[in-house]
This record gives sequence, C-alpha cells and structure tokens, in this order.
Amino acid sequence: MKAVLLCRVSSKEQGESGYSLPAQEKLLSSYTTGKGFKIARVFSISESASGKKQREVFNSMIAYVKENDIKVIIIEKADRFTRNFKDSVALYEWLNEDEERQLHSVKDSLILHKNSRSQEKLNWDIRIVFAKNYIDNLSEEVKKGQKEKLSQGWLPTKPPLGYKTVGVQGHKIHIIDEEIAPLVKKMFELYATGDYSIKRLVKVMNANGLRNKLGRKLVGSRIHQLLTDPFYVGKNRWLGNLYDGKQDTFISREIFDRVQQLLKSKSAPRVRIHDFLFRGLCRCARCEGMITWETHKGIIYGHCNIYYHQCTARKWATEAIVESQLTDVFEKLQIRNQRLLEWVRKALKESHQDEVVYRTSSLNELNEYQKQIRRRLDRLYDDKIDGKITEEFYQRKYRQYSDELDDASRKIKGHDVANLKYMELGINLFELSQQAKDIYLNAGIERKRKLLRLFFSRLMLDEKKLTYNFTKPYEILSQAVDVTNSSKLVKVEEKSDRIIEHKIMIDDSEQIGDLQHLRSIVLPRLDSNQRHPRYR
Repeated sequence: MKAVLLCRVSSKEQGESGYSLPAQEKLLSSYTTGKGFKIARVFSISESASGKKQREVFNSMIAYVKENDIKVIIIEKADRFTRNFKDSVALYEWLNEDEERQLHSVKDSLILHKNSRSQEKLNWDIRIVFAKNYIDNLSEEVKKGQKEKLSQGWLPTKPPLGYKTVGVQGHKIHIIDEEIAPLVKKMFELYATGDYSIKRLVKVMNANGLRNKLGRKLVGSRIHQLLTDPFYVGKNRWLGNLYDGKQDTFISREIFDRVQQLLKSKSAPRVRIHDFLFRGLCRCARCEGMITWETHKGIIYGHCNIYYHQCTARKWATEAIVESQLTDVFEKLQIRNQRLLEWVRKALKESHQDEVVYRTSSLNELNEYQKQIRRRLDRLYDDKIDGKITEEFYQRKYRQYSDELDDASRKIKGHDVANLKYMELGINLFELSQQAKDIYLNAGIERKRKLLRLFFSRLMLDEKKLTYNFTKPYEILSQAVDVTNSSKLVKVEEKSDRIIEHKIMIDDSEQIGDLQHLRSIVLPRLDSNQRHPRYR
C-alpha cells in the first residue's frame, strides 16, 4: 500500500534542535518501512514558508492523495499536520469517503480511519485544540512584542534599503548602511528634480549599482515602494498606521515631500529617448511657443514648430550656437574692479540683519504654538484616563495633535537651516556668478540644466539669436556688474616686481554712488561705521 509523508517545522529553533525536516523524514521513512508501506511522495513545509505557501502545500497533498488514490498519510504528530479546525474537518471528510484511508500520527501512537472509536477521535480533537491554542497564544505574544517595539521607536521587521539591522535577538535596532545609503539618497534627489519617470529612474539606479538585499536589480514597483516609505523621514509604518521612529535619517523632509507630490501628480515625467540640454527651457521670441530640439547627422538643432504655432521663424539654430551665446552672458557677470567686488560681498553679508528680525518673530510664534499643542495633548490624556472620551476618539485626536507637533518642529528646524542658508545664499550666488562660465563649461548636462534654471527665468530664441531674463538675484547682480564694469577701469603697470593699481580715472565716490539705487535690495541699511566714500 502506498503512503505520503508530511514533514513540517514551524520555527527556526525547532529546525536547530533536532526537529529538522530531514530528521522528520528519516523518522517517518523508518515507520513506513516497518509498517510495510511504500512511500509515494514526501511533502515538506519549512519554517520560512509564508502562511499562504503552507496552505498551498497542504492543499496540494490532499489533492494528490485523492487523484492518485493514496490510502495512507503519515505524520509525526498532530500539530505537525495542522493547527486549525478547518484542516481537521478536511481530514475527516477525506477519511469518511473510504474505509481503507488512514492517518498515522507516529509520536501520538494514533491511527485514525472512518471507523475509529469516539475516544480516538476525541484524543485527536483535543490535540488539535491545544495546537490551535498554542498558535493563537504565539500570535498574541508576537503582536504584543511588535507593539512594544513600535512604542520604543523601532520597526519590528527588516528596514528598507539604506539601513541595516544590528544587535542581538530582542534588542535589534536599525542603523544607516553607509554603503547603500548614498545610492538611496541619490535616488530620492533624482526623482525630486521632476526630470525622471519611475522607468527611467530604475535604469539609472541599476546602472549606478543599487541592488536589493539579495543582490538583484530593482524593478519599478520596488523603486516606487521605497520612494513612498516614511521610514526615511523617521516614521515607522505598520498595519496602515504611522509611529514615531528613533532611526537616524539621511533624506530631508523637503525632498521626501517633493517626491510624494511628484508621485501623486498627474503630469509625471515621461520616458525620453533624447535628453536635450535646452529641452523645455527655451521659447520662440516671436510666438512664445516651446522650441523643438532634434538631431540630424549628429548635430542638435532647435527651431520653432511652425506647424502648430503658425510662426514666421524659419531658421534653425544649433545647440552649440546657443551655448556660445550663454557663455558670453556668464562672462559678463564677472566684476573686474576688485575694490567694488569686496563692496558687493560686504553688502550681501550685511543684508542678513533684516532676516534675523523676521526669523526671531516667526520662531517665537512657532514655539508658542508648540506649547499650545503640548497642553492639548496633556488634556487629551487626562480625559482618556478619566474615561471622558472613547479610545477611538483619543487615538484620532492624538494622531492629529502629533502630526501638528511634528509639523511645528520641522518648521522650527527649517528656520534654523534656512538661517544658515540665507547667510550663505547671497555670497554663494555671487561667488557662483563670478565663476559661472568655467563651472558651466565643465558641467554635465544635468548640472548645466540646473545652472540655467538658477540664472535665467526666461530664455527666448529668435531664429539664431538668444535673448534672456535673469532670475531676481542675478538681475540685481547684473545691474551692479553693469555699473562697475561700464566705468573707466584702472590701468596697471609693473613696477619693482609688483602690480600697482593707479588712481581710478573717475572718482570712486561717483562710481559707488551709481550703486546707491541698489542699496534697498542688496544692502537695506547704511554701514554703522560710516567712512568717506573715497576710503570705503
């Protein structure tokens, strides 16, 4: 008579303590031989299998014994066969269909068949009840442990890419993986530019070497899942709820929010075969239609699409011609008078004083708002303890106030960061303008596009001639540069191995006076230690 064997290990510890699948199979094979049965097939369920996979194996075994008219199923003991009543009912149905069918539970010394005594069936049912109770209790303890870990600020599962798990069993935490985190950060930054679709981002990140924890390439669905994971900004998502996390973060909240906005946008970036430098940046000066770029014999041309705009422009401009005109613009932003160069730097630095007043006022309001939210949380907790509100209402308002508190904290932190950025912004923009030509010529296409967006609010092409409007900061700087560079500049001569600056042919006070109309923007207040204009 043929028989099938069912081997099952439900935990890793069991597999390591002598209850491994090979050990069970050896025991059951020996029993089968002793009973004179012939093994038709062995079904195995490992501890790593998911609940869905375990169900598939069990159903496959029942289907197999029915299709092949197998009369005997041999298991180690009751809880190796099943831990739920549904499978037990399926077993009784199988046994009751044929008097020759049998279930052998080796360690329980129990053989079930259609005509088994009620005592034997009771014995089996009691074992199933205890097995189910064990699994229910195990599930309860696991959920309790997960809840406790979440309350401590840690995610009770593996972290996403960019993090790794350290520590011993029961005390594991997640830290930044210094090898993978830079790639994940780059992934967020690239998508935040708005120039990448998910499909394009997959190709770029796979080319850069980003892999999952099994060393395989990432697919689009996984990239999308990572981009939406709040774990990267200090939040643990579990069963649809968000909890505060203690993990260190390397993705800024601004970039993460920008990515979420783009993912939800209906105008997501499309996959592009050609990525032209001036794509979407340049318009026709005559009809204001977007300039179309295309390649012919290896040369990139830009032209107005007259078929759609009914434009009179007919000539095409090469990308090289447009770039050469831009580099001339960058060169014109350089101040050649060293003394006035230092004056502009000083003006930009001192303009920070007004920002300090605004920042202090905003921070005071935010700190007061933060205190108000904390008082609300305290009252909410007291009402819950006193039984004045329901658990559902408490959880809903707690999440609302916690989100508001987080938002206030981010804004306070943002002011600190913005303060530092503001102090550096004017100087950095100015220094960039003085080196713009060299930086542009040595940059790749993505960086060139960023520089163009930073410097120009509008680029217009009239057939082959480029016109432009600066963004506000560079419009101001351009006006200052025009004033300084239009003056009769110093003549220099070499004397005693030194370069000596002769007297400027026009008075410095006249030249600096020409800049006074810019003081309201560049330098909002007068110097507290005023000197004669000649000595500034």
